[in-house]
Amino acid sequence: DVDSHRYDFNDESIDILMKVETHNHPTAISPFPGAATGSGGEIRDEGAVGRGGKPKAGLAGFTVSNLRIPGFVQPWESDHGRPARIASALDIMVDGPLGAAAFNNEFGRPNILGYFRTFELQAASDTRASLRGYHKPIMIAGGLGNVRRMHVEKAEAPAGAKIIVLGGPAMLIGLGGGAASSVGSGASAEDLDFASVQRGNPEIQRRAQEVIDQCWALGESNPILLIHDVGAGGLSNAIPESIAHSQRGGRIELRAVPSDEPGMSPLEIWCNEAQERYVLVIAAKDLERFQSLCERERCPYAVVGETSDDGWLKVGDRLLQDAPVDLPLEVILGKPPKMTREVRRLESLADDFEARALDIRDAAYRLLRLPTIADKTFLITIADRTVGGMISRDPMVGPWQTPVSDVAVTVSDYTSNSGEAMSMGERSPLALLNAAASARMAVGEAITNIAAADIQALTDVRLSANWMAACGEPGEDADLYAAVKAVGEEFCPALGLAIPVGKDSLSMKTSWSEGGAPRKMVAPLSLIVSAFAPVRDVRRTLTPQLRTDQGDTALVLIDLGAGRDRIGGSCLAQVYGSLGRISPDCDDAQALAGLFASVAELRGAGRVLAYHDRSDGGVFVTLVEMAFAGRCGLEVDLGPVAIPAAALFSEELGAVLQIRRRDLEAVQAVLARHGLTAMSRVIGSASSGDRVVIRAGNAVLLDETRTQLRRAWSETSYRMTELRDNPQCAREQYASVLDPDDPGLHAHLTFDLNEDIAAPYISRGVRPRVAILREQGVNSHIEKAAAFYRAGFEPYDVHMTDLVAGRMRLEDFRGLVVCGGFSYGDVLGAGEGWAKSILFNSRLREAFTAFFNRQDAFALGVCNGCQMMSALRELIPGAQHWPRFVRNRSEQFEGRVSMVEIVKSPSLFLMGMEGSRMPIAVAHGEGRAEFASEQDFDALVRSQLLAVRFVDNRGLPTEVYPANPNGSPGGLTGVTTPDGRITLLMPHPERVYRAVQNSWRPDEWLEDSPWMRIYRNARRWVG
Repeated sequence: DVDSHRYDFNDESIDILMKVETHNHPTAISPFPGAATGSGGEIRDEGAVGRGGKPKAGLAGFTVSNLRIPGFVQPWESDHGRPARIASALDIMVDGPLGAAAFNNEFGRPNILGYFRTFELQAASDTRASLRGYHKPIMIAGGLGNVRRMHVEKAEAPAGAKIIVLGGPAMLIGLGGGAASSVGSGASAEDLDFASVQRGNPEIQRRAQEVIDQCWALGESNPILLIHDVGAGGLSNAIPESIAHSQRGGRIELRAVPSDEPGMSPLEIWCNEAQERYVLVIAAKDLERFQSLCERERCPYAVVGETSDDGWLKVGDRLLQDAPVDLPLEVILGKPPKMTREVRRLESLADDFEARALDIRDAAYRLLRLPTIADKTFLITIADRTVGGMISRDPMVGPWQTPVSDVAVTVSDYTSNSGEAMSMGERSPLALLNAAASARMAVGEAITNIAAADIQALTDVRLSANWMAACGEPGEDADLYAAVKAVGEEFCPALGLAIPVGKDSLSMKTSWSEGGAPRKMVAPLSLIVSAFAPVRDVRRTLTPQLRTDQGDTALVLIDLGAGRDRIGGSCLAQVYGSLGRISPDCDDAQALAGLFASVAELRGAGRVLAYHDRSDGGVFVTLVEMAFAGRCGLEVDLGPVAIPAAALFSEELGAVLQIRRRDLEAVQAVLARHGLTAMSRVIGSASSGDRVVIRAGNAVLLDETRTQLRRAWSETSYRMTELRDNPQCAREQYASVLDPDDPGLHAHLTFDLNEDIAAPYISRGVRPRVAILREQGVNSHIEKAAAFYRAGFEPYDVHMTDLVAGRMRLEDFRGLVVCGGFSYGDVLGAGEGWAKSILFNSRLREAFTAFFNRQDAFALGVCNGCQMMSALRELIPGAQHWPRFVRNRSEQFEGRVSMVEIVKSPSLFLMGMEGSRMPIAVAHGEGRAEFASEQDFDALVRSQLLAVRFVDNRGLPTEVYPANPNGSPGGLTGVTTPDGRITLLMPHPERVYRAVQNSWRPDEWLEDSPWMRIYRNARRWVG
């Protein structure tokens, strides 16, 4: 219903739309003494994600040069200085993820997948660059979404159609272009480098996306004929390509383009690469309707021209009375001649690293501390992973939320159990030995990761390839050719896979002068593969969490390396400052296909309890990560192996499955049917204790407590968090992960979560109207509307501009729901700018006051809405003791799953739930309750207006981090009014009201989660 903006949740088939782009951001902070080698460098952006449809979930990856781990002395440190102007590896590790997460969080896209690699090597070589690493870091970002079939193809644009620039203004961004970003760092002028740096504005991006969403939601009435993101080349690329689609021409007025810098030249306006912009083509008859949508969302736009039928592009400049561009389109878009390169293959950078004499215990602890392998919590919890309410599998696994998931999974909609999966694969160091093997292994790792999801067939998987190389360096072009040929012409066709999308960056080197001598750091050929596929049933996703409640179990290793145990290019070699000679490889594509098919068949039969692929750190890391997720011990026997360290730490492709011992024969039969008998064997079992014992026949290779291994694995994350965030919070979190008696997340319910108490009211056919209120920057309104719709309400999308313009009135609704997000980008304080727009507008102030005083109406504020409504407490009866909400104690955005307890209160939303404890999604940066006085807090508690509080995994109210993620007194995270009609919650129940939306859930949760009860309580209260 377009006029009233009513939400409509209809089942509809979808097609997956995938696009992966590379984004990088500048960093500059003081390094942590002794923690980094000081590597880093210029970072650039190669384009913006932006297409029709609705982005659903994101991924991110980082590659930087090595961190220096205490005790790991690199042989070249004494003479390996860095100029002060180059950012350190630590800078990149701190600021890069923070910048990416901040943009994603404010834009409102869940980041649920990623990779992180550190690498730096000094090799002896006469022909190749001896310093190999990532002075020029890689940061990859991308997304998965869906698009209706009717919107897949661009429509034909008639002559006279309007050309519109939607989004932010032109700025002096990206003007270095190919002259700066496509050459090695240090090879261009500083001002040109700066002109290439992209600066993002997520708040504008959010508004532009809302306009696009409003358009495609109109279905066949979508006013957008064609959409083009503004990336490389700016408007000079986006506008010609947009009008060329229909073989048209165009007339453009350059000064109609919004600009933040009035002094820009015509070239700068035409070619700048300012982000958060789109070029749209809209029929003239639909322009007024489109303009109204933009005004409703407060999204900047400009009509900059229109299409013509002469095939000619004329760009006018009314200020200078000139036409900077006046050419036929075919001249502008004509294809350049093909480039031909002659390349020469060189010897690899092999050395004689030997694993036979290694101390296995020393190697194990070195590996666990290597950032590539270590706990990634410091990267994960800074990102919102639940926004949208469609996330089924994120990186955090099990009751102890261990970051070891192989795959990310989203649900298709708010009612079904179908969905989409994505994974990543990357084995860049191998390219220093064998470029083709590195590429095959990257594809193989993406496949062994995505195999954890319920995908019908391997041929359903689609890949995206992002290539990074230092073209022009001796041997690197030949390596790139070998890698592309290996996967593009041989390996992927053998698997029945396609690589329809991808990007490249072919200037991955940094040059500088040191002591008058030239120095150079060249990155390894780096292929990052992202895999995407439709999922039949998200509930059947496998995780690495070992189970000790399923009787006698066995661990089965599928070793696609077939016992070769090659260690060249491995993390094992890296932690000893070496490279090795022979790298792992996928020697048999059909064996990889057999692994995928076997896991799919065994999952369908319910015979796999846990699954984890083998990658960095070898089967040792695979096993201990499974034990960390399951908080259990291990009894492992690798059997007779030639070189125990190689067998334990080799990174050949493969996986470990936990199965019931009684199913072993059936499992072996499936593996045999797919040709894996010789590549699979039982290697041990999980135990209920705290010890990890690994043997090779009669020889004990390792005998450690799981807690000690976890201490080493989580130390890197702890040190990073201690440096970056509140140090005390970092120490409290580190202590919590090392508590061997922590019972983990749990659910204790005082009601039947499967009872639909709203059913009798829904059966009457009456749906009370509820306003889903949002402001610019709010990002949680869709999932909130879906939850209320499921409970029997009629949710309406109400923007603040609707109230200001009088298009909608609060008096027409029984319920008001104020949603979460980043209103005004939080630049005016968390939710407080939103509140002031009401308090300082007499008509709005009167309308909200009247609504809050209605005895037949209710209101709910969540997250940003909680902050906003707390700032309106002077208008709300009985809210005089409410707190305001300020920066988290951790000084960081917190994206977590937290335990809460429902406290006895008059809240209508929480009726019958008193005493229940269960997990809930948390995603906020400013959620700490701050009271005007201690007396206010005491009065709130005495009046039983504290409705929800954080508890630890033992069920006790807590102020200890991270069980209390924001540091609120008494664990407070929800308040209400004396009559219970108005309730504020800082966590997000709308993102976890279905069982499949929860990162962890008890086996008995089938469709509903306990949080569905709050919406049904509201429906019952309305009557």
